[in-house]
Amino acid sequence: MKTKLLVAALAAAVAASSAMADKVTLKSGSFLTGKAGTIEGDALNFASDDLGDLKIKVANIASLEAEGTHVIEYTDKKREDKALTVKDGAYIVDGAKLDMSKVKAIDPGVETWHGSVNLAYQSARGNTYNNSATLLADISRRWEEDRVKANFGYYYSETGASKQSKEKSTDRWDLEGQHDHFWTTTLYSYENARYEKDRIAGLDYRLRLGLGGGYQWLDKFNSESTGIWSFNQEAGVAWVRNEFRDKDPDAEDSFAALRYAHHLNYLPKWTSGVEIFHNLEYMPQVDDWENYLMKADVGVTTKIILDFDLLAKIEWDYNSRPSEGRKSSDTRYIVGLGYKW
Repeated sequence: MKTKLLVAALAAAVAASSAMADKVTLKSGSFLTGKAGTIEGDALNFASDDLGDLKIKVANIASLEAEGTHVIEYTDKKREDKALTVKDGAYIVDGAKLDMSKVKAIDPGVETWHGSVNLAYQSARGNTYNNSATLLADISRRWEEDRVKANFGYYYSETGASKQSKEKSTDRWDLEGQHDHFWTTTLYSYENARYEKDRIAGLDYRLRLGLGGGYQWLDKFNSESTGIWSFNQEAGVAWVRNEFRDKDPDAEDSFAALRYAHHLNYLPKWTSGVEIFHNLEYMPQVDDWENYLMKADVGVTTKIILDFDLLAKIEWDYNSRPSEGRKSSDTRYIVGLGYKW
């Protein structure tokens, strides 16, 4: 008798669980049960009981039975939290087909700050005495019409045959910020500023102020075959002020420059948690193209556990007219542990 009661209770629990599950029926006739999530673009995020997390194109859905609600943002910027279903690939609200001409987005992304902090450290004792550390940090936020980003870098190293004979071999830091205003979904104007010091390179400081325009060719474009791409290009003008410890006779304290830059981010489809990036900036003096500044980087981050990741990157800086007795080019190879949010 007890066994029969237990079986009946389990059967009732399973039935209740099935009744509470959301259900997606595809136009092919098959169906999935699980939990319906947010709608991103033209796809429904669905946690299937059998297949795990899926993205299902709304156009392929014959019907959606779900208890959850969705945020609908209209073109007049008003928002409503509504019970939304799908029938024959169309959104249904309050029993009627949703007029998509009045809808800007469904479940728009929450505007929040994103950033990362990465630290690399190396130490050696014995025949060589060495300490080196690199700290990199960045932060950004994207609103509907504006984007703000800033980054900071500090690089330090000391080396010698012993603790008593050690000397600084790297002592550099830089701080940069930029604001973008989007006039369309792809075209934007920008203002930026950068301040840097490098004692080993003989640069007491360099201040740069600039403005211009940019074009966002790809903004988290999801390619089904390759992954997610972001790419933008910028062009503008800048004012540069240098203060060198030992000045090159041909170098000017300040000058006007043109500026070109591009930024690439790529998240491969075939491996999760990996991000590949590349940035480049070129600034020639307006009236003397032989005097120019250039910097670039290329690197990759890969997720280790939770929000911690491993960073590996190469940075390159070039100054055609450096401080007297210094080289024009600096290359840095960085491997460090980071935290991303």
